[in-house]
This record gives sequence, structure tokens and C-alpha cells, in this order.
Amino acid sequence: MHRYTAELGYWLAEEFWERGIMTEAEVTDFCSENFPLRRISAEVFANNPASARVLEKAGFIFEGRLKNDVLKDGELLDSLLYARTK
Repeated sequence: MHRYTAELGYWLAEEFWERGIMTEAEVTDFCSENFPLRRISAEVFANNPASARVLEKAGFIFEGRLKNDVLKDGELLDSLLYARTK
């Protein structure tokens, strides 16, 4: 049922933020070129616009907000759902 879809997750230590490392990784290009994927999705915390921008630069499109989706450091946060499709 979901064999042509994948979910992308990433994490980068704070000491490496704002260096363009995640933008340069091009992981989704590699996956799209080497696997028969039709859709790659990713979620970011709503309070992390830099991570959302990484996805947008990689060609991901914002699809929606998942209300009260995650609990991080005792705080209930929304997630933003992005996807890149063929």
C-alpha cells in the first residue's frame, strides 16, 4: 500500500546550525533517483521555521498543520507536514 512512499527525518547538532549543511545534503534527490518513490514526506516542529525552510529549498510543499502533534521538553507543539511528489 505504501511501497512508493517514504518519510524523511533529520537532526543536526546546534553547533552546526546556520551553515547550510542540511540544504547541501540533497538526501531527497538521491532517494528520488535511486528508488521508485512517488512521495517523500517530512514533519517539522511548528516553532522551527529554519527546518521548514530546509524542506522548502529541497522542493517540499507545505501540506498542513498537525495540531498538538508532539510533546517536546514538556511543551505540546504542532507539526508542519511537507511533501515532495513526482
